[in-house]
Amino acid sequence: MNMNNQKWFLSAWFSREKYINNQDWYKLQNFISDKETPFLILFKDKARNNYQLLKELYKDSSIYYAVKACPNLEILKIFIEEWSCFDIASIYELDLVLGLWATPDKISYGNTIKKEKHIKYAYEKWIKMFATDSEDDLYKISRAAPWSRVYFRLLSPCIWAERPLSRKFWCEFDMAYSLAIKAKELWLISYWVSFHVWSQQNDLTAWDLAITKTWELFKKLEEVWIKLEMVNMWWWLPTQYIKEIKWLDEYMNEIKNSLKKNFWNNIPEIIMEPWRSLVWDIWVIVSEIVLISKKQNAENETKWVFLDIWKFSWLIETLDESIKYPFYVEKTWNTSPVILAGPTCDSMDILYENYKYELPETLISGDKVYIFSTWAYTQSYSAIEFNWFPPLKIYVL
Repeated sequence: MNMNNQKWFLSAWFSREKYINNQDWYKLQNFISDKETPFLILFKDKARNNYQLLKELYKDSSIYYAVKACPNLEILKIFIEEWSCFDIASIYELDLVLGLWATPDKISYGNTIKKEKHIKYAYEKWIKMFATDSEDDLYKISRAAPWSRVYFRLLSPCIWAERPLSRKFWCEFDMAYSLAIKAKELWLISYWVSFHVWSQQNDLTAWDLAITKTWELFKKLEEVWIKLEMVNMWWWLPTQYIKEIKWLDEYMNEIKNSLKKNFWNNIPEIIMEPWRSLVWDIWVIVSEIVLISKKQNAENETKWVFLDIWKFSWLIETLDESIKYPFYVEKTWNTSPVILAGPTCDSMDILYENYKYELPETLISGDKVYIFSTWAYTQSYSAIEFNWFPPLKIYVL
């Protein structure tokens, strides 16, 4: 294991305040004393504070909250009150936010893989902005949602990130260019470009490369009399897991400098979908150790620590061990590396095996484990039926 990471883990058990302050911690402890684990705790006041802070950091942009990341009603209501916009991935998310009185002009349909009848359904609900990355989808939009605004999901230059993405939703530069021309022929409005620098990206140069590529597409389309008006930066700010990140204003300054360098005085309208950085510190999963065991009688054998929360529902982002959540326990004696796994009767239900966490050797079954920064894709992936585990409970404080 990397020694720098090991040192960080050994000190992490004493740095709980990095993720939750004392006031919220004591409130949490009083609340959970009679609750059966696992469950998710939401501090809703932090959601509003974080939204206002981010909006203040970049006043000239619009925030589009990606509903798929966490469709919690309390969160959605807060963002609607703050006049947030929303990115939806399905007509079911559309009905959810419209039912909470979000307005159609603040909603974009960001999924490029959609049925034509769903496009029509959204259009009839007055949704006029649709993402696309293929000609087939573009024809569907032209038939089911005529005269709508479309935006193109442009594949960004590849720079390593903690949560790398596939090529499922994106298209290359030349394809985006040809789609914009085709959209004009189909009487659709080519309106903006979106890019994604990969999730949990900590390299500041990633944004400059993506913005430069976006500017090149803007300029090339101007040559054929197509003028784009917006840039959507997607989930472009990382959040604090176990690896240290830079201050948000550092990312903001880098982005502003890159926009100015490329677009000069003609900076387009900016959209951002900062879902990790927006609400990273408002959620805590409270779990419990079910079992601690070894696989052979050897003194140096790595222990297995089994929690009552599992991989394929509540902690889906542990796939490939890409997102490394901060784990906290209240015991602070000598530590040793462990393998963390879930409780289901599934051999793939292992959270971290190659990446070793350091946990106190005095832990026993029944001890509580707190997992911070766990808002994204926890509630929304929480399902039932496998081993008939119930969905993850949510409590709002």
